[in-house]
Amino acid sequence: MERIETTILKNLLHNEEYVTRVIPFLNEDYFSSSTDKIVFSTIRTFIENFKGQPTNEAIIIDIGNRNDLSEKQHTEAVDLIKELNDLQEFKKPSNMDWLIAGTEKFVQEKAIHNAVMESIKILGGEGKELTKGAIPDILSKALGISFNRHVGHDYIEDINERFDFYNKNETRIPFDLEYFNKITGGGVVPKSLTIAIAGTGVGKSLFMCHYAASCLMDGRNVLYITLEMAEERIAERIDANLLDLPIDQVKDLTKDIFDNKILGLKKQTSGKLIIKEYPTAAANVAHFRGLIDELRMKKNFFPDIIFIDYLNICSSVRLRAASTVNSYTYVKAIAEELRGLAMEKNLPVISATQTNRIGFASTDPGLDDTAESFGLPQTADLMFALVSTEEMDGLNQIAVKQLKNRYNDLNKPKRFIIGINKPKMQLFDVNESEQTLNDSGKKGVDIPAFDKSDFGQAMFTEKDFRNWEIDDE
Repeated sequence: MERIETTILKNLLHNEEYVTRVIPFLNEDYFSSSTDKIVFSTIRTFIENFKGQPTNEAIIIDIGNRNDLSEKQHTEAVDLIKELNDLQEFKKPSNMDWLIAGTEKFVQEKAIHNAVMESIKILGGEGKELTKGAIPDILSKALGISFNRHVGHDYIEDINERFDFYNKNETRIPFDLEYFNKITGGGVVPKSLTIAIAGTGVGKSLFMCHYAASCLMDGRNVLYITLEMAEERIAERIDANLLDLPIDQVKDLTKDIFDNKILGLKKQTSGKLIIKEYPTAAANVAHFRGLIDELRMKKNFFPDIIFIDYLNICSSVRLRAASTVNSYTYVKAIAEELRGLAMEKNLPVISATQTNRIGFASTDPGLDDTAESFGLPQTADLMFALVSTEEMDGLNQIAVKQLKNRYNDLNKPKRFIIGINKPKMQLFDVNESEQTLNDSGKKGVDIPAFDKSDFGQAMFTEKDFRNWEIDDE
């Protein structure tokens, strides 16, 4: 039976497609035999210098020209090359994918073995430059090795893939709220960051708890990370939402009734919900990534969607919070890291942020009302404001204003109303007749505005151009 090392070397000599797909991932250290190492390094040098496969004769000559080999090493290397099939005898494998997969497995196993051996040396004090703190990174890199065959989209050649992309149904996680589905085209997509912005007490956490509960009952695996409230407080809000009870009545349920209600919910969904708390400003994407990996190993759980409550009280994995780092840079770094996590894990991340002092009192907040950093809206894929007034509080409603939308047209619709039941921690659709917000975000006739600057003016009526009023906001 032929050794995998021999198969690799043989195909490096005679199989152009194989070389293109595997040479970036092969390393001399993956070959255990010193003779294999010599032959491989000579072949790789030829390929890198001359952009093609060498003949057996060319490799023999190159080995003969090396002055770093002993006579014994030279003889053994030449004998190995002679054992390899020449071009006339070589038969291209009938299943190239099988050969590539076998090579990938060989590389992965060798990389892990080498990483473990290097870690043992470091633990034994033999590492001259590396400390024990480098071991996790060494192992992580070895475990992460894979043959990434995608080298870019060929605009002319890859038209079929592009056409299929245009016409495929993208995986989305829907809302149970009609207008949110309307503005997102059916829900949030993987590799995206969604941000809700609102003042204190308006309903940021309520929105995330409601959406998390909806995803759970839709059969999704949900990970809810909280840096503001305790795990039990988040669970209590979701209990109120799903049990359809005012939150202050949840604790009054008897144990038997509570157990039966939760058992009833369990029968209605195949999804799971994990709630994890971290100290405020003490956790970053490295902690979240580790949590995801730990949940996969210990509970066989991988989330379909992640909620982080909330972004501004996370820490950055790249920057230290200090006087030398301004809030714009720091919060933008956190947003970029969370979006990077969404892309890495192929899932949507939902979070929230506060309005600044001006935005807190405004019924028509904009992107510039984001607290601490305008870099956050620059990074988000979907961003919307939750707005509450005394009038809407009396009607159990809140307004939603789109601020940024990579899914759909930002103005269809720009604003809409949803119902809110704060005691039960629930959101709900309202009748279409109640969707009457004017351009300033207030209840009333929809009046167009042509200037949103500080000195901007809005029409008093659509037909009367003589009456103007200054927008104090």
